[in-house]
Amino acid sequence: MLKLRKKKLKMAELIRLMKNLDQEVTKCSRCGICQSVCPLYDVTKQESDVARGKLMLLKGLMRAFFEDPDGVWQRLDRCLLCGACAQNCPRGVNSVEIFLTARMIISGYKRMPLIKKIIFRHLLSNPKFFDRMVAWAARWQYLFFKNADLQIDGSCTAMVSPLLSNRRMIPLATVPFHKTSSELTSTGKSTGKKVAFFTGCLLDKVFPGVATDIVRVLHFHEMSVLIPAAQGCCGIPSLASGDSLAFNRLVEHNLKLFDPSGFDYLVTGCATCTATIKKIWLSMFESPSEEMTAVLHQLAEKTYDISQFLVDVVGVQPSGSLPETAGCPIVTYHDPCHLRKTLNIFSEPRTLVRVNDSYVFTEMPDAASCCGMGGSFNLTHYTLSADIGKKKVRNIETTDASVVATGCPACMIHLSDMLAREKKQIRVAHVVELYAEKILPQEFL
Repeated sequence: MLKLRKKKLKMAELIRLMKNLDQEVTKCSRCGICQSVCPLYDVTKQESDVARGKLMLLKGLMRAFFEDPDGVWQRLDRCLLCGACAQNCPRGVNSVEIFLTARMIISGYKRMPLIKKIIFRHLLSNPKFFDRMVAWAARWQYLFFKNADLQIDGSCTAMVSPLLSNRRMIPLATVPFHKTSSELTSTGKSTGKKVAFFTGCLLDKVFPGVATDIVRVLHFHEMSVLIPAAQGCCGIPSLASGDSLAFNRLVEHNLKLFDPSGFDYLVTGCATCTATIKKIWLSMFESPSEEMTAVLHQLAEKTYDISQFLVDVVGVQPSGSLPETAGCPIVTYHDPCHLRKTLNIFSEPRTLVRVNDSYVFTEMPDAASCCGMGGSFNLTHYTLSADIGKKKVRNIETTDASVVATGCPACMIHLSDMLAREKKQIRVAHVVELYAEKILPQEFL
C-alpha cells in the first residue's frame, strides 16, 4: 500500500513538472537564432540537434514522454548544455534548464539504468567513498595507459584499449588536493576577509596543482582561507543524467559544509561549479524549507569565479607598462561556456592572463565558441565532441600561441586531448597558474 502511494505521488509530481515544462516550451517562437549559435548544429547540420528542434519535440510533452521516452532521451542527450541558445534567445527561453528538467522527467518515468544509479547514488553522492574509489583508480590507472615513451606530451597519455586508443587522457593525480589542503589553510597576515574554497572534483583529483595555486594566491593577497573537508561534487553530472535524487543529496551535503554566515566569499576555480552554485542550485534544487532557500540565495551572492574575485574584489590589474614583445611566447584564451554564456564573465580572466607580462596575449578567433567537452557529452558522443574540438584547435593555431589558458578544468582536459591528437606542442593552463607564475615566490611554484 505504501509503495503504491509513493508511486502515485511520484507520478503526480512528474505530471506537475510536465505541465510546468510545457508552459516554458510555448515561449519559443521558433525564430531559429539558436541554430546560428549551436556548436553541435555547426557540425551535424541536423535540425533535431538545435534547441528549437528539441523544443518542438517537447511541445507535445505528455504524449512524447509516454509513447517514446527512449527516443526523447536520445534527442535530448545530444546536447552540450553549453547555454549558447539560452544566451542568444530573444524571448529569454532558458533551454538549458528546460532540457535538464526534461531529462529528470524521463528518468523519473522510466527506470534509470543500474550503472547510472551506482555511479550517481552510491558513488558520486557519497564523497568519502568516492574519494577512496578514485584513490584506488589512481593507483592502478597506468595499467590502462600506454608507456611513457608513447606519450605525445608530458600530461596527456594514450590509452591501451583499442576502443579508446584515439583519446589522450590526463591521468588522475597520485595525490589529490584534499590530502594536502590542511597544510595550506594557515596564513600569516590577513585582511580579515574570509574566503571559502569550493574545490570541485576535477581540481581535486586531476589538477591539484591548480587548486594549490588558488590557495597560495589567496594567501598572497592576505585572505584567510577556509577549505571544508569531505567536499562533494557540485551535482551537475547527476542532474545532466536526469538523477535529481543524487543532485539533491549533493547540494544538501555541500550546504552543510558551506554555511554562508561563516565566510565573506566563496571562490571556485571551475567554471561549471561556479555556474552550478550560482544558478542551478537556485533553480533546480528541491529545497525543503524557506530557510534553506534563503541560504542558497546568500551562497549564490557570495560565490565568485577565481578570476572574477581577483580582478573585481581584490583589484588585480596589469602593471600598465607594455611588455617587451620580442621573443616573448604568445598566450591565448578560451572562454568556458559556463563562465561566458551563463555568468557573462569574460574580461576578468583575460585581465588576469595579461598580468603575466612574460607572455604576449593574443585573442583567438571565436574564443567564446564551445570546445566540445560538454561534460558527459564527451563520453557518450566522443566523435561529435572531437569534431567540435578540432575547430577550436584550428582557432588556437592561428594565434601561434605556445599556451592556451582557460578557467575550466573540463575544458583543460578536452583541449589537451584535442591538441595532443593533432600533435600540437601547446601547453594548456588554468588562468590562475599563469597569474601565480608572475606573483608567487619561486619556491612556491
